[in-house]
Amino acid sequence: MRRLRPPDSKREGAAEEGKSEGQRRKPVQSDRPTSPSAVVEPWFTRPQTFFGLPAPVLTDGIPAVDVLLTGVPYDGGALERSGARLAPRAIRSASLGMGGYAEALGIHVWDEIVAADGGDVATMEESVHALTAISERAEAAARSGVIGGFVGGDQTVTLGVLRGIHRAKLKSTAMVHIDASTDTLGKAGTRDIHHRSVLRVAAEEGLVRADSVLQIGIRGPHTSEREIQVAVGAGFEILKADDVKWDLHAAVSQIRRIVRQGSLYVSVDVSALDPAYAPGVASARPGGLSTWELQQVLRALVGAQIVGFDVVEIAPAYDPTGITALAGASVLHELLAVIADTHRSAGAAPSSAGRRRGKRLSP
Repeated sequence: MRRLRPPDSKREGAAEEGKSEGQRRKPVQSDRPTSPSAVVEPWFTRPQTFFGLPAPVLTDGIPAVDVLLTGVPYDGGALERSGARLAPRAIRSASLGMGGYAEALGIHVWDEIVAADGGDVATMEESVHALTAISERAEAAARSGVIGGFVGGDQTVTLGVLRGIHRAKLKSTAMVHIDASTDTLGKAGTRDIHHRSVLRVAAEEGLVRADSVLQIGIRGPHTSEREIQVAVGAGFEILKADDVKWDLHAAVSQIRRIVRQGSLYVSVDVSALDPAYAPGVASARPGGLSTWELQQVLRALVGAQIVGFDVVEIAPAYDPTGITALAGASVLHELLAVIADTHRSAGAAPSSAGRRRGKRLSP
């Protein structure tokens, strides 16, 4: 049985009014999972998924969608405050009150892309097995032509995703890393891989193009000056939090340059935000970006060839107000809107996903 993508009667009616019968668009039939309807409904009645998205069973493979969101309840790489394993649940809950229309970009996300909630990756084992499980999901999505969005979890999630994308595409990617720290530390005791070493390890493994890595929001206090030295020595470009605050327009111009450098991975550690906006993070650092400033940074990514993204390091237990999870959901929405706007600008036909190698789902 084939399914229709749910129309928004108000928006569709207004757009179609005055057109002749021949000019009116026919509904596009698809057996892809349908994204949330634009029809107004109480948020508390929506499915407990990211933005109320469909949650297809993945036993038959990756579904034929544009974006697959996956929760990663893992914080085994944390050296500071733990608790990021609880973030996927908190962000799902915070996202339910968000509609699909992105006012800043003038686009209804679910009109341009089809997305689904792929559930959580099982990560109860120790770090090696957890990273393997994450990389397998990322590889499967990338091989199917689907953009994988991962909601952690701590920053080590990023390493697993980058490994999966690299295996699928057999090439490194450019990267925008939004964070308070460069994550280029060395070993912590006997542990070489932890949430503060991910970018160093990714560069060493050739997962990212070191001369095409832009780190945004960096600020102290750092463990030592070596954190910055390693990042700069590897070829990373750094936009400190002060750079963004003193001249946001110049920062946006710098971000726009990396958009033109081919396939791009985006990682957002929510500790890039000032604790006033996101107190519930694993590594809180005063002097960070505001939520609005982070939104402007993300919107500068329109047109980028995003191959994957993650939102990490939210620790809900340290924020009884829930504003950190809300900020995380907002970051997710902004990234989805950027992908949708890029998709619209490219003029991709609604049926283009039919050429993907992912498994289609029966309703």
